[in-house]
Amino acid sequence: MASWVVVTRFVLACSLIAVALALGACAGDGAGNAEDSGTASAATTSTSSAKAAASRGVKLASVGTFDSPVFVTAPRGERRRIFVVEQGGTIRVVRAGKPRPKPFLDLRSRVTAGGEQGLLSMAFAPDYARTRRFYVNYTGRDGVQRVVEYRRSRSGAERADAGSARLVLRYDPFEANHNGGLIAFGPDKLLYIGTGDGGGADDMHGTRGNAQDLGRLEGKLLRIDPRSSGGRPYGVPSSNPFAGRNGARPEIYSYGLRNPWRFSFDRTTGDLTIGDVGQGAIEEIDFARKGEASGANYGWRPFEGRRRNFDEPAPGAVPPVLELTHDAGNCSVTGGYVVRDPSLPGLAGRYVYGDFCRGELRAARLSAGSASGDRSLGLRRIDSLASFGEDGLGRVYVMSLSGPVYRFAAG
Repeated sequence: MASWVVVTRFVLACSLIAVALALGACAGDGAGNAEDSGTASAATTSTSSAKAAASRGVKLASVGTFDSPVFVTAPRGERRRIFVVEQGGTIRVVRAGKPRPKPFLDLRSRVTAGGEQGLLSMAFAPDYARTRRFYVNYTGRDGVQRVVEYRRSRSGAERADAGSARLVLRYDPFEANHNGGLIAFGPDKLLYIGTGDGGGADDMHGTRGNAQDLGRLEGKLLRIDPRSSGGRPYGVPSSNPFAGRNGARPEIYSYGLRNPWRFSFDRTTGDLTIGDVGQGAIEEIDFARKGEASGANYGWRPFEGRRRNFDEPAPGAVPPVLELTHDAGNCSVTGGYVVRDPSLPGLAGRYVYGDFCRGELRAARLSAGSASGDRSLGLRRIDSLASFGEDGLGRVYVMSLSGPVYRFAAG
């Protein structure tokens, strides 16, 4: 897979390379199927794209240019600030549209960055205003992936207390790719952690790979209470689907994932959507109504999308609601958000997403077991489409690993 400069299928973790971001093997804008199908379509002409975007009343507003941005977020309800996560190990504050000169947090001395590694995301605790707690997910100097708790400084809203670090959880990918890396609080106020299968092709570590192995944390969506509990660094909800099962890790919420680089919760309904990066043929979008992903098996490695990959059992495998084929020029899906920004009625309730290689911004309406109206938004192509983000008011952002960050705005 490629690595992050060339953009790799990057953290998205495309399949093998993981190194220099060369992504050379991934095509740019290949031909696709007709719009409104479950597979991404070919790019439209610039004229028709502009008309399509105008008809939906949406444009991309520039936020700024950053150093390998991989995520944007903010505490819920925050009106003035957003926080931009940079892969190299810094978190930048943008206040009232202007980037602040000093970072909110600088972890460059602790982070290994490059390829699919680095500082990959952050999440504010639901009670952040009172406790000042937030969490980061990064690759340490030893190659181990860590979830660490920090607190905002008491002296101001735009500086973290660098000395407040507390290790919550660590998982050790076998290789330098497929790290997952997103952390997010769900509607239940618990912390969800996406982990990749550990790297390499075909999830070859272990007898049946990691993703189907309930005794390992890799290839999963985890759910924990990140607060220390009973002398332990975090708590495990008793309602987790495998809590108490012999041989299973109780932290596991969903499994059978290859590299869930980006997932999100609908801020209105609580529904969960996962963009799971494929291997050599198919990228997938998985969807579950609120709470229904508990115990779900998303099929990897026996399945890549709906396609058989190994003749192995995958009990109760849940197929994706959307597939993006590599034949159409896709290489590494970038999961997004269901839009709930009231200033964008043309996108209300639609899931926006893209692909690292194609860079085409798309939207679809998702439901249990299916998707409809999948189409291009007709907006500019985003080179090295690394991630989407959502701020405290529900406004949605998109970013390029090469630097630019944009906000979906009324057009």
